[in-house]
Order: sequence, then structure tokens, then C-alpha cells
Amino acid sequence: MPEAALGVAPSATGRNWAWRQGDERAGLMLAQRLELPELVGRLLAGRGVCADTAAHYLTPTLRALMPDPHSMRDMEAAAHRLADAARRGETVAVFADYDVDGACSGALMVEGLSRLGCTVRHYVPDRLREGYGPNPTAIAALCAAGATLIVCVDCGIAAHEALAAAGSVDVVVLDHHKCEGAPPPVLAAVNPNRLDCDSGLGQLCAAGVAFLALVATHRVLRQQGFFAARAEPDLMAALDLVALASVCDVVPLTGLNRALVTQGLKVMARGARPGIGALLAVAAARGELSAMTLGFTLGPRINAGGRIAEPDLGLRLLLADADEARAIAERLDAVNRRRQEVEAGVLDDALAQGAAQFAAGHGVLLVAGAGWHPGVVGIVAARLKEKFNRPALVAGMSDGVAKGSGRSVAGHDLGAAVIYARAKGLLLTGGGHAMAAGFSCAEGALPAFHALLEERLEGARALPAAGALVLDGAMTIRAATVEMAGHVDRLAPFGAGNDEPVFALPRARVVKADRVGASGSTVSAWLEGEDGARLKAVCFRAKDGPLAALLLGPRGVPLHLAGHLRADRWNDRVTAGFQIVDGATARDAP
Repeated sequence: MPEAALGVAPSATGRNWAWRQGDERAGLMLAQRLELPELVGRLLAGRGVCADTAAHYLTPTLRALMPDPHSMRDMEAAAHRLADAARRGETVAVFADYDVDGACSGALMVEGLSRLGCTVRHYVPDRLREGYGPNPTAIAALCAAGATLIVCVDCGIAAHEALAAAGSVDVVVLDHHKCEGAPPPVLAAVNPNRLDCDSGLGQLCAAGVAFLALVATHRVLRQQGFFAARAEPDLMAALDLVALASVCDVVPLTGLNRALVTQGLKVMARGARPGIGALLAVAAARGELSAMTLGFTLGPRINAGGRIAEPDLGLRLLLADADEARAIAERLDAVNRRRQEVEAGVLDDALAQGAAQFAAGHGVLLVAGAGWHPGVVGIVAARLKEKFNRPALVAGMSDGVAKGSGRSVAGHDLGAAVIYARAKGLLLTGGGHAMAAGFSCAEGALPAFHALLEERLEGARALPAAGALVLDGAMTIRAATVEMAGHVDRLAPFGAGNDEPVFALPRARVVKADRVGASGSTVSAWLEGEDGARLKAVCFRAKDGPLAALLLGPRGVPLHLAGHLRADRWNDRVTAGFQIVDGATARDAP
């Protein structure tokens, strides 16, 4: 077993530190060939980027990476039906999921089809009353209200019974969730994760699928001369929605997704969508937009409506004009604060149950509680997964039924396991993708469901207690400059599949540290190197945990600190900053 990086085993958060494995010679070769700093070359090599792919990685463009939308099964039929709806000016109903991906893909289709001349209404089911996905009552109501075409986004691939309620009304499904067995018998079911789809686009979120559907629809209309007498809408202007959905749905930010998010962030920076601008203002977001802004500032607030309030609040925000955007943004911000309170009421009990199961040797954690709000169980599951490094599922129980959500770790396909459990008759509903899934079942079925998950994901038992923290390198505080942060930022956008580099600052000393923020859960600090150089640092969500104790402890003790180097921009001033994610006392510290 290799020696832990800097001898840290374990750290303050209970993790062993390890150096990222990579070919140093390959990194040096990349740096020389591309005329990049050696650090960037090493970072690229450590992420599997080679000379042939480096250019597209550093400058991802849709021109280079855009696939043929028709490579997805049923896309041709979907595009022609959507084009027909545009030419006829039909009434289209968009049925969307209540999470960020659903809101974004829903807004994409409402906006895209409206600009093509359709009359479009949207529908988002209530999480508590209706649950996930299409239901027969809602589908029948949309048909009765005059819809001649129903488009399901981020849902519908397993809704055979519900979509049968559409009768003679055509249905197009644009989804990305795992699908075992035949898709529903609809006009078109576009899903790159269909068993019979060989497009290789299975890492797209639903908004990515919806965007490609609009691209294909415009292509058909262009061939039919539809735009001869009217301007063709600019689909690139909708990439802000695709970027937001891709980051928040935690799809891998590689290949096409990397290009979609990179270009989408540029679109968002123009400030043309009033709803996003209003939400950023309400959240007091500052600095340049990044994937982190999408994932930690915008995403939770847009999600909050579907979790514990009006299910279509997020979708309405994304479609809002300047007059109504501020009011919806303030509403979402308030709902998100209430969501945090509801989450806090569930988290402690869930963590206690998870700790007991972890101690008993379970590879998968499945915890449940009476009255736990279904809108926060997914977030709590993510917290359990982070703490125990195990696939984790959390369910709220009411009237004899458990409704829950789960999050998984890389290499352990939770969605497939949940779909298998549903096929075995253990679940009332269930589905998802590799990293996240939702389900419902009778309370009495929870033990059998847990046992099946343990069997299907048996490899999870071998996972370490806490995942190792992989370090990309070490640097002195003097080397942690704005210029260096700029070099690191060339690898952005960061997220799933493209982790933000983590660097160690060996033997740093805290010269000043204070709690900041309304709740005091964040620690702000000044660090000093052995040569006297200083660096501003911050540790978010430190609360009263071990990292807070380390940073707020005795001054002058040499610490090994790990985190992200970033360029902080404020009032036209750019400084280097370090976000601490872990730390440990240096071995030879007194």
C-alpha cells in the first residue's frame, strides 16, 4: 500500500491523502507541445487527456463536439412531429419533472416551441400528491384542455400506463433515465439510455436531449422552407439552460457536456434571462459565473420549489420576464431557506441510523423515518453518501408507504438496482440513473429492498470508510498566485467527471481565523508560509466540525491544508484565494 501523501492518514475529516496517479513525462510532453505551464500539463495528464484530445479539452466547442441528433433512436420521428406542430401552430403540452433538469428542459421546450409558433402550456406534477412522472389523471386533463401533442421531458420513459391515457393524442418523450425493457408505446421515445439506442450519448441530461431535439426540429423546418418567411430562433441562446441542468443533474462534464456547459456559461454571463439574473441578485452572488455558481447558488433555489412548495416555480422563473422575475426569485429564495430548516429536522436522525448501519458492515445504507418530508430525502441521502462513502437511500414514511431517494458513489449503479427491485415486485415505483434514483414501496418491503440492494451492489462493502482525498500536487503559499489560479482555471468547468484540482499547502500556519456569515458556519482565515508569504483562505460548512477546530485552534501550529486555488474577483480587483476542504496537523508539530 503506497504511503499516504504528506503522511496524512487520517486527516481531520477522516480521510487518507493520496497523490493523483499520472505519467509525469506525459504531462511534461503536453506542456511543451501546447506551450503550457508544466503544472497544467501534469493536471491534464492526470485526467487522462492526451495530445490528441487536449485542444478540445482546453477549448471545448460545439462545432467540434456536436453529434448528429438523429443518432438517437426515435429522434427523426420526434423532430418531424415537432416540426409538424410548428407548421400547424398546434397546442402543445409540456409535461416536466420538478427538479432543476426538469425545469430547464421544460423551459427549453416551452420557449423553443413557442418561438416556432405553437401555443404551449406546461405541467409539473406535485411531488406529494402525484409523485414523479406522468400520471393518467394529469395526462387526460391535458388532452381534454386541447393539447394535440404532449412532450414529456426528464420523465416518461417508464410511464406506460399513464401515457396510455393520452389516447389518440401524440406523445413525444425526451428523457435520459435508465430504461429496462421496451419504452412506452408512444410516437417517439428519445432516450440515449434506451437499451436499443447506440448513440453513445447516455451521459446527457434531459435538457441536453431536449436541446438536440430542438436542433433536429430546426433542421427539418429549414429543409421544409419554414424559415424562408420568418427569422430562425437562436438556439444557442438556450444553452444557459442546458448548462444549468447539466451541472445540477451531476452528469459528467466531459466531451459534449463539457462544451455545452462552457458555452452555456458564456450565454448566462450576458444576463439575457431575467429569471437567472434575478435569482443571482437575490442570492447576492458575486464574481464570475462558474459551474460552482450553478450547482451551489442557482440549483438549490430552483430545486426548492419542487421539493416543498409550488412544483413549477423553478420553470416559471426560467421563463419569466423582467417584471415578474424578481418576485419569483424572492419566493424561491425564501422557500430554499425553509427547505434548509426541514432538512435539518431530518438529518440528525438519518445520520444516526446511517452510522449504525455502517458500523454493522452494510455496503448500502437505507434509512427511513415517519413524517420525513419527501422533498428533502434526496439531499439527506447525499449527505449520508458523503459522510460514509456508501450508496445511501433515505425514505419518509406515511400511511404505510415509504417514499425515498438515493445517491450513489462512482462505480455502483444505483438506478439499475432500483429498476431491478421494481421488476421483482418490491417497489411500487422506482427508477433513476447510475448516481441517483427515486422509489416508493410499502413500509414492510423496506427490509427486503435493503437486502436486494446489498446483493446487487455488493462491491460497495469493500469501499473505504471515507474516500481518499486525491491531491493533484503541493505548492508553497508564495506559489499560490493569481497567475497560477488562472492556469488552473483553464481546466474548468469543474464537476462530475472533471474534478476541480486539489492542492496541498504543506506546513502552513494560521495567523488569523474568524467565523463569518449569518450562521457562523464558515471560517475565514489568513495563512502564512514558512517564508512569510500570506494567502487568504476560507472553509465553508465548517460549523463546529474538526476543520473548524483545526483552523480556530492554537496559532502558529504547522498544518498541512488541502483545497482549491481560485482567483477571487471583487470590484474589479483580482486576488488569489484558497478554499480549504481538509487539513491535518503536520507530524512534527509540537
